[in-house]
Amino acid sequence: MDQQDLKLSKKLISSYKKRLQKEIIDRSIKLRMPQNKFEEIINNNNELINLKKALEHLEKESEPHSKV
Repeated sequence: MDQQDLKLSKKLISSYKKRLQKEIIDRSIKLRMPQNKFEEIINNNNELINLKKALEHLEKESEPHSKV
């Protein structure tokens, strides 16, 4: 994967992660859930956890290229 692909992948994953978090927050507010509850949902959501891991992986993968 070249540097441009990595940047695009990070951008797309990050954008999706933000939209998903916003969706959880918006629905939680509609349901009048306490803030600590929807923060817990965000922190324990499997999809968000996987997205965070994917972003971390892409960051690690792009590190050696930026040091060259």
